[in-house]
Amino acid sequence: MSEQVTDGVGPVPVTIYGRTYHLRGDEEGAYLEELATLVDSKMREVAEATGTADTLKVAILASLNLADDLMKDPSSGASRDSKEADKRLARMVTLIDNALAD
Repeated sequence: MSEQVTDGVGPVPVTIYGRTYHLRGDEEGAYLEELATLVDSKMREVAEATGTADTLKVAILASLNLADDLMKDPSSGASRDSKEADKRLARMVTLIDNALAD
């Protein structure tokens, strides 16, 4: 999946849907790598199910699917009006924005 895992603030190289991104965040490198693995898996699932080749469309559909999973999973503690869910979604959006900007 990625070339290496680093802990802390430094960039963590990960591969999502065939492209390498260098993610930075407040979480440990292993956590960022786990997020990237989840996103990669969901993007591949969406691409296979829809036959869509456009990477941006696949990314948007995968993001919607992940957000839907988060909102519907009672064990996540998230709900449609949960501030914690909003914070988690905002962090995911920031990570995606930063990765796309590279």
